[in-house]
Amino acid sequence: MNPMDTVRLLPWNSPEGKPCYLLGGTGTGYVSRLADRVEAEHMDAAAEFIEEAGDILAGRCWTPGEIHLLAVELTAHLARVHRVSESRGVRLLQLAGGLDEDDEGGVGETGDEAVGSVSGAALKGAAQGRSAW
Repeated sequence: MNPMDTVRLLPWNSPEGKPCYLLGGTGTGYVSRLADRVEAEHMDAAAEFIEEAGDILAGRCWTPGEIHLLAVELTAHLARVHRVSESRGVRLLQLAGGLDEDDEGGVGETGDEAVGSVSGAALKGAAQGRSAW
């Protein structure tokens, strides 16, 4: 498996608001590690906010403005978690593809993160901001 055949959706957007992708690599480089840290921070923040939202709703003494702010924050956290799940889902499928090739003797062990290939249609869809699944 050629590491240049892989693509990773990064957990941030470009200044223009477009999705950012990391093409190629083994998953051990600086940008991959940075993306891993950002994804972990997004997941931790969402988990903390779920608890906070539960406390707010349990109080049953909120204003419409507070409910609106809660909905805005929950939407933002949900969008980040969804992005992380899309990115990880693609990498799991790449891993599964790599395992299938390995069963046929096509991929050797390198000690790096195992990755598989992504179809041209999936890459094109990812580049256009659409999920391939």
